[in-house]
Amino acid sequence: MNAVLGGYLRLTRPANLPTAMADILAGAAIAGLTSVIEAPFGEDWQYLLKLITLVASSVFLYAGGVVLNDVFDLSTDVLERPERPIPSGLISQSSAGLFGGVLLMMGIIFAAWVSGLSGLLAGTLALMILLYNALSKKSVVLGPLNMGICRGLNLILGMSVIGELAEPLYAVIPMVYIFAITLISRGEVHGNNKQHLLWAGILYLGVILSVYRIMHRTDKLMEVVPFLALFVLMIGIPLWRAYHKNSPENIKRAVISGVLSIIILDACLAAGFSGWIFGICVLLLFPLSMALSKLFAVT
Repeated sequence: MNAVLGGYLRLTRPANLPTAMADILAGAAIAGLTSVIEAPFGEDWQYLLKLITLVASSVFLYAGGVVLNDVFDLSTDVLERPERPIPSGLISQSSAGLFGGVLLMMGIIFAAWVSGLSGLLAGTLALMILLYNALSKKSVVLGPLNMGICRGLNLILGMSVIGELAEPLYAVIPMVYIFAITLISRGEVHGNNKQHLLWAGILYLGVILSVYRIMHRTDKLMEVVPFLALFVLMIGIPLWRAYHKNSPENIKRAVISGVLSIIILDACLAAGFSGWIFGICVLLLFPLSMALSKLFAVT
């Protein structure tokens, strides 16, 4: 692959993109898409097309966000991550900025094709992405909150596939989860962040209990338990190791595991609202994300 093209690809964090796809699928499950579509290849095929389009929109929005993250972080990355495409000189800051902006616009356009509501949500998400990269990421509290709102909006974007918003309050779950991961990442370079890890553990517990409540509400206890157990293991073990030995390496592993496990959290939500088969469909994105993480950086 051409070195420059490879650099642009690395900027988009390919291993993270399946997590954005999973949000859309989980949002569609919460909205009740599986009950709306009675015959996938019958007259309801338009819903499947809309779902695919929203998945593409989410991928563009996420990719644009992480590209612009590197654009705004250039001064820091020169010192801490000089191997990245922009600080290494492989791609200029201006070219990366244009690339990220185009990706965000593509995300908005794709969503707007689905519906005005979806376009509005995508536009709001793009603004929150810009706010995070330009301003709020520097704040210990506002940064994680802003990042969590972005993930929550992505879940709601998936809900908009049916043309209305059903159960938007469930977006609080990924918001809290991403807040926790962002707190953990504060010590990724230098370590010594036990207090952040402790707070993250408390927030993780809140997320787990929230999913457990969903089991009872939707009467799908046995269908969700395997997904939830996997989720607890995937986030709990790395977090404990990072707390026990508070090194940058262990913290980075906890962050990576947390980011990729967003897919498992989405699988829990999908199974809770639309059954274990839909949950498996979402979970299938996890091995894809893991494979890509061996080739591309997650953080």
